[in-house]
Amino acid sequence: MSFRVTAKDGAARAGIIQTAHGEVPTPAFMPVGTKASVKTLHPDEVREAGAGILLGNTYHLHFRPGDELIAQLGGLHSFMGWDGSILTDSGGFQVFSLRDTLLAVDDEGVTFRSVYDGSPTRFTPESVARIQANLGSDIAMCLDVCPSAGVTREELEEAVRRTTLWAQRQRAADRAPDQLVFGITQGASDPELRRRSIAEITELDFDGYALGGLSVGEPRELTLDATVWAAPLLPEEKPRYFMGIGDAAGILEVVERGIDMFDCVLPTRTARTGAALTWEGRLNMKNARFAADPRPLDEDCGCPACARFSRAYIRHLVNQQELLGLRLLTLHNLRFVLDVTAGARAAIIDGELASFKARALERLSAVSEETSWTRHR
Repeated sequence: MSFRVTAKDGAARAGIIQTAHGEVPTPAFMPVGTKASVKTLHPDEVREAGAGILLGNTYHLHFRPGDELIAQLGGLHSFMGWDGSILTDSGGFQVFSLRDTLLAVDDEGVTFRSVYDGSPTRFTPESVARIQANLGSDIAMCLDVCPSAGVTREELEEAVRRTTLWAQRQRAADRAPDQLVFGITQGASDPELRRRSIAEITELDFDGYALGGLSVGEPRELTLDATVWAAPLLPEEKPRYFMGIGDAAGILEVVERGIDMFDCVLPTRTARTGAALTWEGRLNMKNARFAADPRPLDEDCGCPACARFSRAYIRHLVNQQELLGLRLLTLHNLRFVLDVTAGARAAIIDGELASFKARALERLSAVSEETSWTRHR
């Protein structure tokens, strides 16, 4: 794997990840394609919005349509018609967040009931590696134990221990040709446990590393404080991935702290609720105040929704439950988040991230933008 840092501004980095499907400029926001689709959008539209890498969901694709079927059809890229890079998560977050389906956890793996038919299913590091090999993603994530916010220190310590144990086994498992594997560190915001996890996982020499378990419901201040000291402990020469952040302010905060990659369902999920992410904040397009508003969603946006349609029209579509309304909002929200990320990259290259961030946060501070600190997909 090739990763090179091309510019630095304080702790922030701009770089390039080379995968089997091309170069990914960083910082990079990864739109979530849970079931081999960024909801409502054609792959070309996702590419035109500025995305170079997508995230696929191992848990859901394993059950529907099945990773072996996807392999028979040429792998996930061919199956979904996407020629860029793909990162697949391990499914661990889904298993541990859907706690009512959890049956048993031991050092060998985790047993749970499928959300589709309730049948008992077993994930181990080896089986997760095999599923992701069948999917043929460019980057595969290790199976980890992702505890919820507020667990006891004993539970957190056990999650760290087991995550390392599973990472050792997945590191040794077979992978698809040219597939990269990233390790995940746990420990929440506990300095001792997070440092222990980082030391143990980085010793295994993965292709990249993630800060997991920092966007599961804890206060924002704890998340950002932990990222300040945790990110620099990850290897300088490897990509750093913050799992589960997608609001403009949050993206700028973690980029400033040295994070290279991040993902979240926020842009697409917000669109499906009928809301737009803008520099004016989160706009509920069902609101009557937009009924005769001739302006675009955002004056500074060049997406297809803003270039052609008014707020009044999009409100009409949303209130009449027309699918075009959800598509236009998704196009816009994705473009908004990707533009913020691209702006941060350009600012790092120019050595002006601090001023770029200050201007952006000032624009957002007058309003209340909905943020998301959850990885639920």
